[in-house]
Amino acid sequence: MPSSQISGKAYHDATKHSYLSIQLDPNYVDASTQPSAFKVYPKFYRRVKLNLNNPVHSFISLTSAITLEKVYKDGPYKLRVNPSAGALYPTEVYVQIRGIEGIVNGIYHLEVENNCLTLIYELIDDGLESYIIPGKCINGFIFLISCVYYRSSWKYQNRSIRYCFLDSGHHLGAIAASAFLHNRDIQLIFDFDKLALNSDLGFENKEFITACAVSGEIQDKKIRHLRLKVPFVSGTDYFESNQFIEDAYQATTLQKSRQQKLEYPQFDFDWDKFYQTVWDRRSIRRFRKEAISQEDYLYVVQQLQQSIPTENYEEIEIYSVVHRVEGMTPGLYRGTHLVKTGNFSEKTGYLCINQAIAKDGAVTLFFVSDYLNYQTAMQIAGFLGQRLYLASNYLGIQCSGIGAYYDDETQELLETNKDVLYGMVIGI
Repeated sequence: MPSSQISGKAYHDATKHSYLSIQLDPNYVDASTQPSAFKVYPKFYRRVKLNLNNPVHSFISLTSAITLEKVYKDGPYKLRVNPSAGALYPTEVYVQIRGIEGIVNGIYHLEVENNCLTLIYELIDDGLESYIIPGKCINGFIFLISCVYYRSSWKYQNRSIRYCFLDSGHHLGAIAASAFLHNRDIQLIFDFDKLALNSDLGFENKEFITACAVSGEIQDKKIRHLRLKVPFVSGTDYFESNQFIEDAYQATTLQKSRQQKLEYPQFDFDWDKFYQTVWDRRSIRRFRKEAISQEDYLYVVQQLQQSIPTENYEEIEIYSVVHRVEGMTPGLYRGTHLVKTGNFSEKTGYLCINQAIAKDGAVTLFFVSDYLNYQTAMQIAGFLGQRLYLASNYLGIQCSGIGAYYDDETQELLETNKDVLYGMVIGI
């Protein structure tokens, strides 16, 4: 087994849940101590207010937009187009804009809470391309996803390394959805010099780059590294370091992903209906134990099988535990192949740490992988998770991600030795 695979697997194994581990460490937190969920640069930075009537502004805004505000006793929660474990939102978005009329060539931070772009670096003959695709220049957009990991580790401790990567994948999926609605192609890039970028963007180990999405015209032109480092600005109001997470990030960043030929997905969603789906997407918390149609289920599976637009790739295998699909035998499926029959609803409820949604939905899905690059694999799992959210919600079927499950026992149910990266459930 390659050392790169051992490295990623070691960090995954170190964050496994079991029945015993949950009992010994139930991990209660004081909600009043939650760190801030929005990064804001100082007020003297130049800002561009995003106007949704401007197609470029709309494209950028819809990658991260706030779609609903809920008020609880411990304060407001601002829900967004991208789901996040515990609604903690560790991900931030930066976008380099080059050659777009009316916008200064520069690197911008997307200030989600105020729906504006903050210019943090003005370009001359330099830019992000030299870190990501050396020898090329992109007229258009380079989106960077980063994680302010303490927002997640505050609650989930070491296991939050998983949630940071999954959330990053969900955010990439939100960018892909906005690209579809604005008739733009995007390419996801996972293998590039993230460590140099972290340094030059002034992150100081408190925030780290996970992935990139490019959209625009790629030209042969040498672009140099950033002339100056961006000043450090904290992504939270206070911070506690976690050496495990920093080590896990560093190790999995240095691994190479598997490679594949770049292919673009071909979706046929109705524009208006899909646009509304993006805005209305929610994580369901309770199902009515009703069946979904086989036609709808197979449509959702078909969307999951569409190409992922990247050359850096890790294959995700999807197991489905079918509980309530009209015309389908209840049981465990690998893809659409029936592995074993049976009513496993109570079992999946137990495996997902006694979360009722895992047994009351129509289908519980588990994403597994035998990866080279753990960081890439987790992000692709999150990317597919976002697809599942949108494809099911598009049909009026509810969806929720499940990041907490008993790892080894779930592998036993699935009869696989591949790592279980993510659980999800759909239903009515």
